[in-house]
Amino acid sequence: MTSPTTSDKTANSLTRNLSLIRDEIAATAAGIDQKQLALLAASIGPADRIFAAGAGRSGLVLRMAAMRLMHLGHTVHVAGDTTTPAISSGDLLMVASGSGTTPGVVKAAETASRAGARIAAFTTNPESPLAALSDELVIIPAAQKTDHGSNLSRQYSGSLFEQVLFLATESVFQTLWDNTDVPAEQLWLRHANLE
Repeated sequence: MTSPTTSDKTANSLTRNLSLIRDEIAATAAGIDQKQLALLAASIGPADRIFAAGAGRSGLVLRMAAMRLMHLGHTVHVAGDTTTPAISSGDLLMVASGSGTTPGVVKAAETASRAGARIAAFTTNPESPLAALSDELVIIPAAQKTDHGSNLSRQYSGSLFEQVLFLATESVFQTLWDNTDVPAEQLWLRHANLE
């Protein structure tokens, strides 16, 4: 009898981990309060402009969400970009922080609040400073990135939060798009052509 090759072991590990990640994402996404997500989605339409702010991988997910909202015809800016204007009353700041304590994200929310903008936040922590600043709050029931011993996820450092954040923001986009009669071809006309 021959022993499994390294390739076989790697394939088995990949299969096992794909299942692990898929199952964790499905369970966590199912734990999102759909009313919270619906209220966040409803806050996008009336906004004059939408701003997105997040750090690290959460920030990357919000950049993707910003692009999708731009495809729908919204005026969208990403905090920190050199052409981002000042936020003001009538605007919406969309933020994400697993811990709800990321300094730059909390500071952005404080600034937006002082300017009279509304704040829509995604976090794991309903008791966080970010949650307290939010007008619309979506709790993603995932482990925080420093909760290494959590039984909520076997994945590394915040991965589950970021994965489910992506699904949540994509579901918001898909829902908003479903409520229009705009064909995909028309949305595509807004896609970047200076790539």
